[in-house]
Amino acid sequence: MNELCMIIKETVKPNFLNIRTSIKAYDRDALCCGAPCWRWAYHALHSADKWFINPFVYEEPAFHEEGMDNPENPTKVILSDEQLLHYLDQIEEKTLSYLDGLTDEMLYEKPENCIYTRMELVLRQFRHLSFHTGMLNGQTAVATGHFPVWVSEIGQYVDDGVFFGRYRDRHNG
Repeated sequence: MNELCMIIKETVKPNFLNIRTSIKAYDRDALCCGAPCWRWAYHALHSADKWFINPFVYEEPAFHEEGMDNPENPTKVILSDEQLLHYLDQIEEKTLSYLDGLTDEMLYEKPENCIYTRMELVLRQFRHLSFHTGMLNGQTAVATGHFPVWVSEIGQYVDDGVFFGRYRDRHNG
């Protein structure tokens, strides 16, 4: 049985939905720690693409420029939000397909040339993707007074727009 892999798959779907919502809601050019938010979004997506499966056997996307995954590095490439969302679609499809091919036993194994187990890679990306989604949402909440929709379980998600409304109103009665 692949119970753990099924749990991982069902919990990674909200992560992708949450980062997608962040990209739809954020001010892409607002600075966060000296870099525009779109660079932080790319950083999070690139990490999920590279590190969820096997960072040591990985091919960069065609648009990637050396060092572009580090928001502090200057880059000639500027990705639109549409490009970021398309890249996210590709990452999500690749990740879900990968999970479909895993067994629970494989989670304890290290992929080719990798120093981490598959489970370690998965957990690291859950943490990293959630961190940067929260960072982008924090920027949005400070700038707009609205907190983007956050989904914990995909089955409980109701698409009622990008924002919950005023965070204060939602949590203080």
